[in-house]
Amino acid sequence: MRPTDDADRAGVSADLSGSARDVVQARDVSGGIHYHVPAGPAVTVPRLLRADVAGFVGRDTELTALAGAVEYRGGLRLVVVTGTAGVGKTSLALRFAHRIRADFPGGDLFVNLRGYDIGPPLAPAEALERFLRALGVPGGDIPADLEDRAGMYRSLLAGRQVLVVLDNAATAGQVRPLLPGDERSLVVVTSRSRLSGLTARDGARRISVGLLDPATAADLYQAAVGEYRSLDDRGQVAELAELCARLPLALRIAAERAASHPLMPLQELIGELRSGSGLWQALSVDDGQEADAVRTVFAWSYRALPGSAARAFRLLGLHPGPEFGIGAAAALLGSTHTAARTMLDVLAGAHLLEQSSAVRFQFHDLLRAFAADSAEGDEPPTEREHALLRLKDWYLHTARAATALVENSVADVVDTPALPGVELESFADRRQAVDWYAVERHNLMALIRTLEQAQDHKAVFQLAATMYSLTFVLNASDDRIQSTQAALRSARASNDLAAQARALRNLAIAHRFAGNLEPALIHGQEALAAYDTLGDAVGSVDAANAVGLILMRRRDLDQALQVFNDATTRADTTGQNRMAAIMKINIADVLQHQGELSAAVETAEQALPELAAADYQGGMVLEAYGIIVRALTELGRFELAHQALDAADRDATVGADPGIQVVLMVDRAELALAEQRPAEAEDLLWQAQNLGQDLGNRTIQARVLTAAGRAQHMLGRPEQAADFHRQAVALLRTQADGYKTANALSHLADTLDTTDDGHGAGDATAARVEAARLAANYDDPRAIELRAHLQAGPHPPTTTQS
Repeated sequence: MRPTDDADRAGVSADLSGSARDVVQARDVSGGIHYHVPAGPAVTVPRLLRADVAGFVGRDTELTALAGAVEYRGGLRLVVVTGTAGVGKTSLALRFAHRIRADFPGGDLFVNLRGYDIGPPLAPAEALERFLRALGVPGGDIPADLEDRAGMYRSLLAGRQVLVVLDNAATAGQVRPLLPGDERSLVVVTSRSRLSGLTARDGARRISVGLLDPATAADLYQAAVGEYRSLDDRGQVAELAELCARLPLALRIAAERAASHPLMPLQELIGELRSGSGLWQALSVDDGQEADAVRTVFAWSYRALPGSAARAFRLLGLHPGPEFGIGAAAALLGSTHTAARTMLDVLAGAHLLEQSSAVRFQFHDLLRAFAADSAEGDEPPTEREHALLRLKDWYLHTARAATALVENSVADVVDTPALPGVELESFADRRQAVDWYAVERHNLMALIRTLEQAQDHKAVFQLAATMYSLTFVLNASDDRIQSTQAALRSARASNDLAAQARALRNLAIAHRFAGNLEPALIHGQEALAAYDTLGDAVGSVDAANAVGLILMRRRDLDQALQVFNDATTRADTTGQNRMAAIMKINIADVLQHQGELSAAVETAEQALPELAAADYQGGMVLEAYGIIVRALTELGRFELAHQALDAADRDATVGADPGIQVVLMVDRAELALAEQRPAEAEDLLWQAQNLGQDLGNRTIQARVLTAAGRAQHMLGRPEQAADFHRQAVALLRTQADGYKTANALSHLADTLDTTDDGHGAGDATAARVEAARLAANYDDPRAIELRAHLQAGPHPPTTTQS
């Protein structure tokens, strides 16, 4: 259970204490350490390549050219497949990729960069996020910066043979961040542009895909119609192929139309096609015969659809995302899921839709543009409006249901029921809710953009606020910041101060998790001022808590203490007993960081019965015990620390939650180290590492690594100890936490002083120099103590906690 009123929730711990959240927040990602065998993260072998194209014919010349282009030439293996829209670039790339897939044991990556879609192209940072997740990187470990993501991507691919297919690229700049750093991998790019920058600067080989030759076009037609039209006149087939400009996309659609009317003379179908020319002039493609053919074939096939299927085609073109499932389709159509699936199958059978999985569908970018244009021209404005309202309601109320399952409780901003006839998704458990969000997250973001463009400010805020907590389950930092920024813009545009306050508070937390502490603090203070203006006592305490946590992350401990004290007074005077107790735990946390250990124990112990009286049993109970245990351990009061750990086992609602169990094990291990029992600590840390495999939290990983390094050194294994400390430093460097990184570097330096590898002294000095530079930014008592320790020079490893 979480005491805050909305969704900065992920896993167990509240966003009510910095260390609690740091310890147990992310649970749906995998860790990156291997105890006893120091190494980097285990890399998953990705398999993202789309299925091969059925009915592929010809292109022998292009396939041979591709095979020659990717031969090793002493540099990056990069080939660009170019050609006009609908010429079959993707089909060719997929056919070639499947031919050589077995030559790439490192796996394969595929992404549609949507360079020519009616929506915005896929940003390189978003493509890299998808690739990094596919390579096994936990969401919480994916950097926010594009360059950092690209660097991590290149590092993971280094020395591996991975096949990368980048479909529908618009510019060289969209491709470059996705290029590996060595020649072992292969990149195949498809584009309507020549992407000359890639050939000039990056050494790409270009393969141009032209129109099908007449014989191959006839073969494609025959393969598409199969046995339904085996007696068609070859001359008429050639005429049909020319009307389709010998473009595979247009020819497949025309062939499907012919196959669906096996008794109609082909010449009659050709006449229909000729009479349909000029029906659609709005599609922005290159001028010329190919463009006219595409327009004509699309219009012809669309006009031949039954009325219900034609309406479905139009309305599906209103979907803002690149692909969709049956539920969203049903909402757009105002039908049941069963009826919607029937329409989707009809459109897929006519090659007007592509089925990307058992239950997901997507448009070719040209067809999506045509469908949207058809909706604009043929669908009454009121019908378009109602369809979009149904779609908005389906996403909003389904996200609401998913959030309620993920969080167990949620402060609801949705004040109206779904429109009649909207068949919402239902979830049996939390896992199903998370899976739904994982599939739909990009569509949710696209819908927010669409709603913002339509100036539907209330809907933007509602959707962004509702999905906010879902972003934590996948550590979708980009989505969290962008959606909350949209919510804030909409709240300001509608002059809704309550919505502004909530959006500001959410944005402050989003920036804190991303390590953007300056904007986080500004937004948090603005949220607090807004709640004060509203006279919202609950919101004011919550916003003050957010500000205090940001200050703790900055290690402005005196300011954080003042904010938490003021928030405690606010909570006490307004009857918020639970929040008052939680603020006391935050105060205890600050006191422990300041080295006021006895005061920290006393304050946390006072808060525990107050939490119980407020009927709170969530993660802050564990945080209180953790503060007590760590302070008592440092004070040398080991028996009381053991008693507190035993009480935590009884009272902290451990259940099946691995995060809480990991924290308790690390606390016990650090207590064992303080008691000079390194073998027992080693065993506890081994268990903690195994149990925490699915925790993607770098702070707890670094804590395990640091404790493991101390245990290894006490056991007489300084080289292994140094390796563990190096891993801890590497993890913490990505967290933008200078003090913790400096502390880890100090442990590393102390350990290197005792190694015999011939490099220890120099490496130890370098570690101390870096640690001193980082520690110089802090003035609290522990930072001053750390600087003094560093200045004292080489000495044995300390036994104090990290």
